[in-house]
Amino acid sequence: MKRAFNLRYSLRRFPFWSWLWFILGALYFILPLYATLDFSLRMKRGVISLQAYSSAFSDPQFFQTFLFSNLMALATIFISLVLIVPTCYWIRLRVPAARRIVEFITLMPFVIPAIILVFGLIAIYGAPINIPFTSINLLAPLTESDLGTNLLLAAGYIVLAMPYMYRAVDTGLQAMNMRALTEAAQSLGANWFTIMIRVIFPNLRSALLSGALLTFAIVVGEVTISSFLNRPAFGPYLWLLGQHRSYEPAALAFFSFLLTWAAMGLIQLVSGGQGQVSGAH
Repeated sequence: MKRAFNLRYSLRRFPFWSWLWFILGALYFILPLYATLDFSLRMKRGVISLQAYSSAFSDPQFFQTFLFSNLMALATIFISLVLIVPTCYWIRLRVPAARRIVEFITLMPFVIPAIILVFGLIAIYGAPINIPFTSINLLAPLTESDLGTNLLLAAGYIVLAMPYMYRAVDTGLQAMNMRALTEAAQSLGANWFTIMIRVIFPNLRSALLSGALLTFAIVVGEVTISSFLNRPAFGPYLWLLGQHRSYEPAALAFFSFLLTWAAMGLIQLVSGGQGQVSGAH
C-alpha cells in the first residue's frame, strides 16, 4: 500500500507535460538537422560518403567568401561594441528616461526590411554629396572603391545586429551594480576611459560574447545587403550554389551549424559558465 502511494506520488510530481513539450521542441530542431546531414552524405548513390564536403571545401570561392564574411563579422562586432557599450552605459547611468526611446530605435531593423536599407545606402552614398548652394564636393561615391563598399556593408550589418547586441549589453548592465562600480572606480581616481576598459567591459564578458555570437551568425548568413552591394560574402555564395547544386549546399549548411555550436562552446569555455559580476561584494 505504501509502495503504491509512493509510486502515485512520484508520478504526480513528474513534470510530464514539461518533458513532452521539451521532447517535441527538440525533435522539431533535430529532425531537420539530421535530414540535412543524411542528405549531404548521399552524394554517391547508395553509398554514405563525404564527397559533398570534399567538393564544397575544394572550391576556392568557398574559402574566399567564408574568410571575407568572417573578417566582416569581426569588424562589425568591434564597431558595434565601440558604439553600443558606451551608449548603453551612459543612458543607464545618466539619462535613464531615454531608455524607452533608444529601445524603440533598436527595434527599427525588425520593421525596416534589409532591401530598403541597402537601397537607401546605395542612393545616399553611391553618388557624390554636395553642400547646397556651393560647389564643394563633400564625399566621393563610396561604392566606387572596395574599401568604401566594405564600409557600407559593415554599416548595414551593424544596423541588422543592433537589436541583438543592444539587448545583450543592456541585460549585462542590468545584471551588475553599475553605479556602485562606477563610483568606486571614480573614488580611486579612474577616468571614464579607464572605467569603460577596466571595469565595464570585463564585467560584461558573457553578455558581449553572446551578442558577438549573434552578430557573427547574422553576418555570415546575410544575403540581401551583400548581394546588392556586390561583395564576395558567404551568404550569396551559398545561395548561388544552391541554385545549381544540391548536396554541397546541404554540406555547407551543416558545417555552418557546427561552427555556430563551436562558437557557443567557446563562449561557455571563456566565460566559465559564470554570470556577470554584480559588484555587491
